[in-house]
Amino acid sequence: MLLASTASIGQTTVNISQEEVLQKINQQNIQLKIAQKDYEAARADFRQSNALFLPNVNTSHTAMATTNPLMAFGSKLNQERLVATDFNPALLNNPTKINNYATRLEVQQPLVNIDGLFERQAAKSKADAYALQAERSKEYMALEGQKAYMQLQLAYKAAEVLEKANETTEANLKLVQQYYKQGLLQKPDLLAMEVRVNEISNQMQYAKSNVQNASDYLAFIMNVEVKDIRYVPSTLLSDVVNTANPSVSLSDNRKDIVAMEKSTDAYLKMFRSSKMKFLPRLNAFGIYELYDTKIFNMGASGYTVGAQLSWNLFDGYKSVAKMEKAKVEYQKSIEEAVQYKAQSNLEWKKTTRQLNDAKNKVELAKLALQQAQEAYRIRQNRFEQGLEKTTELLLSETQVLQKELEHLQAIFEYNFTNQYLQFLTK
Repeated sequence: MLLASTASIGQTTVNISQEEVLQKINQQNIQLKIAQKDYEAARADFRQSNALFLPNVNTSHTAMATTNPLMAFGSKLNQERLVATDFNPALLNNPTKINNYATRLEVQQPLVNIDGLFERQAAKSKADAYALQAERSKEYMALEGQKAYMQLQLAYKAAEVLEKANETTEANLKLVQQYYKQGLLQKPDLLAMEVRVNEISNQMQYAKSNVQNASDYLAFIMNVEVKDIRYVPSTLLSDVVNTANPSVSLSDNRKDIVAMEKSTDAYLKMFRSSKMKFLPRLNAFGIYELYDTKIFNMGASGYTVGAQLSWNLFDGYKSVAKMEKAKVEYQKSIEEAVQYKAQSNLEWKKTTRQLNDAKNKVELAKLALQQAQEAYRIRQNRFEQGLEKTTELLLSETQVLQKELEHLQAIFEYNFTNQYLQFLTK
C-alpha cells in the first residue's frame, strides 16, 4: 500500500480485514469485558437469592471453664453427669471449676418469605437487563469497529489522492520551470508553483499522521498491546456507496430498550417486596449439640427442632419509608424508560434524514469532482498553450484536490450513517 513503504524502521506493518477487526474486538475489547463482568456480578446477586429455598447450616465448637453456679449446673446437666450429691446447696452455691466442650450443628430452613420471593424476581430481572446490555455493547463495539476500519480506509485513500496530487504538482512545476527558463513566465509564477508543491508535501505529512492515528485507535479498540504498529486495510475505501434499506420504524425488541424494561420490572418487584415485608415470616430450625468434659469428645447429646413465625409489627417507620422510596424509584424508572425510548426514536428519525442527506451529498460531491476535473483539464491544456495564467491553474488544481477529498469524506459519511441506522434498528 502507499504509506506502508514509508514506515519507519522498527515499525510493524500488518494487513488486516474488517472481519479480523470485528473478531478481535469481540474477543479482546476492554469495554466488552467490563460489560460481561457487570452481568456476572448481577448473576451472582441472583444466585444469592437461592438462600430463599436452601437451608443455612452452621457448626461450631466451644470450649469453656466456669465457676458460675448457674453455668456450672447447666454444663453438668448438658453433659448428663448429674448425681444426687450435686444438689447439695453448698455445691450449688459454690461449685468447683467445670470444663465444658460443646459441638453445635444448627440448620435454618426458610419456609414462607414472600418478600424474599419478590427480591429474587427483582434480581433475576436485573441479571437479564445486564445480559441484554452486554449483548448491546457487542453490537455497539461492532459498529465502532466498522467505523474505525472505514476511517483507516479513508486515511489511506486520502493519502493516495495526495500522492497523485503531488505527482501532478511536481509535473506542473517542471513545466513552469521550463517556461520560466524560456522567459515565458515571471518569477512570481515560479514561486507560486513552488509554494503549492510545499503545501502538498505538508498535507501528505498530515495524511501520514492521520493514517497512524487511525491505526492506533484500531489497535486500542482491539486491545492490542504491540507498540509501533501500523495497520493496512486489506481493501481500500470503495468509490461505490453501500445500499441502504432503512427500517420503517424503531423496533421495541432492541436489546437496550428491552433492558430498560427489565430494569423497570426489577424496580417494580423491589417495590412489591417492600410491601410484603409487612407480612409475617415462617422459618424452621433444628439444633443438634454434643457435650463433654474433654475436647472433641461426644459423651452427651441433644437436639432441638421447631418453627418460628415472626412478624415485625413496627420498626419506627423504617419499613414504611423504604416502601415509599421503592415506589419512587419504580416510578422514576418508568419515566426513564419512556424518555430513553423517545430519545431513541428521535435519534432514528434524525439518522434516517441524515442518510438521505448523505446520499445527496455523495451525488453532488461526485458531480462537483467531475466538473472540477474537467475544468482543470481545460485550464491545463490552455496553460500549456500559454493561454492561461499560473494562478488560475493553481486554483483549478487546488479545487480538484479539495473536491476529491470531499467526495471521499461524503462516501465515508454515507456508509457510516447507513451502518449506524442499521445499529439503531436492530
